[in-house]
Amino acid sequence: MTIVNSLKMRVFLVIATAAALFALSPPVCLSADAADSAPLAVSPDYRIGPGDNLHIFVFENEQLSVTVPVRPDGKISTPLVEDMVAVGKTPSQLARDIEVALGKYVKTPKVNIEVLTALSVYSQVKVIGQVKEPQAMPYHEGMTVLEALLGAKGMTQFAAGNRARISRMVNGKQQDIKVKLDALVNNGDLTQNLLLQPGDVLVVPETRF
Repeated sequence: MTIVNSLKMRVFLVIATAAALFALSPPVCLSADAADSAPLAVSPDYRIGPGDNLHIFVFENEQLSVTVPVRPDGKISTPLVEDMVAVGKTPSQLARDIEVALGKYVKTPKVNIEVLTALSVYSQVKVIGQVKEPQAMPYHEGMTVLEALLGAKGMTQFAAGNRARISRMVNGKQQDIKVKLDALVNNGDLTQNLLLQPGDVLVVPETRF
């Protein structure tokens, strides 16, 4: 047998062996349901809103553990608990409320809530006013003013960047936080690169002539 034919035979045996091993190995994949059921990494102060999908886990009680949507009226319904208000609450706050409600039927229930999908306005940050592309964008943990501003393609020539503000709801009351965008963008003042929260609105006013 020539050297060339010998090499060809070795290559053929290697390929055949690999193909056989691959055929014997079971395919590894994630189902669509498994991918969709993975919890999101939302911040502890995330506020639940209509359209969100929640997994409610009751420790040592599978019959009470369910995945439910937050209805347009801001409420959810679970086994033994009907029409519980969810909107505006953090996952931990809602879990404590469900524990109280379940306490009428279950001894010392322990509830954990995971946000599977965050679709409500409470999971968005809005950038409005004198920016090139005013928009609402999905919030993620660690999101900053500069990131939101870049997502809106920056300020227009008529923007009064140093008079910008973040409008935020705190305990049901609107709070305005001043932020100097000109100092951040033009001078690199990172003290103005504030962290944002779900539901924040970054407002960039127009220059006064």
